[in-house]
Amino acid sequence: MIKQFTRLTDLQWAAISPFLNLKRKRKLNLREVMDALLYILRTGCQWRNLPSCFPHWQAVYWYFSQWKKQNVIEQINRAVNQMDRINAHRDKNPSILCIDSQSVKLSPMICELRGTDANKKVNGRKRQVLVDSEGRIWFAHIHAANQGDGPASLAFMADLICQDERLIKIYGDQAYNGVFADEIRKNGIDFEKASKPESASGFIPVAKRWVVERTFAWTNFFRRIVKDYEYTVSSSVSWLFLANIQLMLQRIKPISKT
Repeated sequence: MIKQFTRLTDLQWAAISPFLNLKRKRKLNLREVMDALLYILRTGCQWRNLPSCFPHWQAVYWYFSQWKKQNVIEQINRAVNQMDRINAHRDKNPSILCIDSQSVKLSPMICELRGTDANKKVNGRKRQVLVDSEGRIWFAHIHAANQGDGPASLAFMADLICQDERLIKIYGDQAYNGVFADEIRKNGIDFEKASKPESASGFIPVAKRWVVERTFAWTNFFRRIVKDYEYTVSSSVSWLFLANIQLMLQRIKPISKT
């Protein structure tokens, strides 16, 4: 994993540029815009502190907002996941997904969808992700931290129903072995509980589900998402997808070492 910001290589840009409208004439170079977004993601800088070597921050923010609303970032995320799976000699779509949540602090002065996770004592929001067996993020949902994992995860149902027939099972802990498990079984998807023994304390890798924890650990290398700084949860989800896109691009088209 490359831990510092690096601009997109020609091969990396070629992998994602088909999802952007490059035919229209414009003053800005969209490759520079994407580089700027990845710089903010990696360094965690404020929009207004974007270095002058990138396009003006207001222009970068405008494209981020448009790509978010038009689901362009989500489409790119799915495409690079499929590319990486194909490069790993696997079917482009997963047959097994793992679900888990992560509570993160929310920036001060933001009241939208804020809550306190009483178990982890975190005042902020909760991220729920669905990853495949190698940790690629396919779906993400963000909500107030005081909401239960099971009921809140029902927001994934629309995405799961649209999956192809390869998806046959989802692994999760006890929190999902209720309304979520019942709902996905109605749609022909099996749920299997994978939790550590009740007598155990601390972190213990759980077979089939530890990959989610590893994915959360990967996000620590992106300072924009180590804490939630976004007023809207849609922006929070987009930054999470951008982090996954960056990871997949590094694996699909790694930067050559000098």
